[in-house]
This record gives sequence, structure tokens and C-alpha cells, in this order.
Amino acid sequence: MDGKMLARLGAVVFVAIALTVTAIDMARKDEPSAPPSAPAFQPPADPLRETLRRCQQLGEAAASDAGCLAAWAESRDRFLGRDRSEAR
Repeated sequence: MDGKMLARLGAVVFVAIALTVTAIDMARKDEPSAPPSAPAFQPPADPLRETLRRCQQLGEAAASDAGCLAAWAESRDRFLGRDRSEAR
């Protein structure tokens, strides 16, 4: 066998393998995928978080809002690990 013939044989084998891989890949894409069985995680609603979001939207006016001041104090206590009954 000369070099030309060997190169052609190699090219034919390469093309055959590429076609086989492509056919297998296309066949796998046709299979429907199963939907995830676990429900999506949704954290419980936190009223403090909603209040803080409202205060954030108020901007500078939140500094004089009693509800925002109370929410900030509660958030600070929560972050620092303080008990609300100890603060009074």
C-alpha cells in the first residue's frame, strides 16, 4: 500500500466515524427529557424583607418614616443575633 491509498483510507474511516457520531447525537436529541421531579424551592415570605424593600424605594423619605426605622432596627438586631426582648 502506498501513502496515497493509506491517506484516502484514513479519510474514509474518519468520515464514517463522524457520520456515526452525528447520527447517534441526533437520535438522542429526539428523546423527550423528563421534567425535574423536585419542586422549585421558594423561601417563605418574610414581612421584614418586604418592609425593607418598601423603605428602599422611599429613598431619603424613609429616614423620617417610623415604620422604616423600626424595620431597620429589627434587621440590625437580627443580623447581630440580638434578642428583641434584650434590647428593651
